[in-house]
Amino acid sequence: MTEYKNMTKEELLNEREALLKRYNEYKARGLKLDMSRGKPGSDQLELSMGLLDDPDYVVDGIDLRNYGILEGIPSCRKLFADLLGVEPKNILIGPNASLSLMFDYMAQCYSHGACGNTPWSKLENVKFLCPVPGYDRHFTILEYFNIEMINVPMTDEGPDMDTVEELIKDESVKGMFCVPKYSNPQGITYSDAVVRRIAKMKPAAKDFRVIWDNAYCIHDIYEQSDELLNIFDVLSEYGNDDMVIEVCSTSKMTFPGAGISALAASDNNITDILRRLNCQTISYDKMNQYRHVKFFGDVKGIEEHMKKHAAILKPKFEMVLSHLENELGGLGIASWIKPRGGYFISLDVMEGTAKRTGELCKEAGVTLTNVGATYPYGRDPKDSNIRIAPSLPPVNELDIAAQILCVSARLAAIERILEK
Repeated sequence: MTEYKNMTKEELLNEREALLKRYNEYKARGLKLDMSRGKPGSDQLELSMGLLDDPDYVVDGIDLRNYGILEGIPSCRKLFADLLGVEPKNILIGPNASLSLMFDYMAQCYSHGACGNTPWSKLENVKFLCPVPGYDRHFTILEYFNIEMINVPMTDEGPDMDTVEELIKDESVKGMFCVPKYSNPQGITYSDAVVRRIAKMKPAAKDFRVIWDNAYCIHDIYEQSDELLNIFDVLSEYGNDDMVIEVCSTSKMTFPGAGISALAASDNNITDILRRLNCQTISYDKMNQYRHVKFFGDVKGIEEHMKKHAAILKPKFEMVLSHLENELGGLGIASWIKPRGGYFISLDVMEGTAKRTGELCKEAGVTLTNVGATYPYGRDPKDSNIRIAPSLPPVNELDIAAQILCVSARLAAIERILEK
């Protein structure tokens, strides 16, 4: 394929005419295809229907139907401790969404401070580091609390740590959000070197917190999966045990709206969080905790269950990647990363054309994640990043949606070039 930048104006006009013919044929179908969020497809949800079998309700001498056990039932804490590689005493079991755990922890720091430090609400400036492109809901939390967001570019090994280490010299920088395995949206897993550099940071702020959103800790798609260094194995080497708050959930393991979440942290942080939880709730859903323990059994059970998810997701990811390669490869207008797991494909189209690509997709019946959502305040400085979520549509619908996306990206690029 000839790169668009090397085509003559006449060649570009001919190319546009051919693409518009295809585009208008798609548009005429009146399609409604959704690639906006990383929702599991209905075939994935069917994998967990066994959860709905009636569980026992007295476990370890605990009547699960009653009040109490604020930190979560012991068997569930052990299940997540084994999954995350920490001690059960350093695990708290939460509600259905890890997003709630992150929001509540940020609210705690904002109103009461972290482990006895000054509440962030009483400080003149509070800033957070945001690896970009990143997860829009992290940015939404920060924006809710009026916390200033600072972009940190991602590399193929994780956040640009030279930038991070410079920025944390500012005492008003209070933390950083991270998705360390199969990052949202790029699918990058932090290298051992990056994990260690994060673990040994010496921020000016004593209450600096890394929110380690390990949402895709076991969400491999290929047998050759990525390995993430357990940050809790190295924090103590640098005297930073209290710096990391890790969260995960079963949202994309079982039922997104009816799963369980977990938080892993140091002894000091666990004590601090329990003090707040004692005022916030009596206990989370112990019946659901036990349903999950009974359903999975142990970490091996989770691994086997996730292989079933991978078998459904793999052809969907490969479908999209195949269209990207066949339609956009060699044109010099787009780049992407082939992830080994997670839920997204990050597509970078020609600078200045992402919003236009999104508009064209929408007109043709394809809903994408809002263009710009992968950056704080919804502002992608290059207007180039598009997050693709292949999981929800059936393969036949995904096939059409991916074609429309590629044609839209090509049309937007030609429009941009012809404008110059």
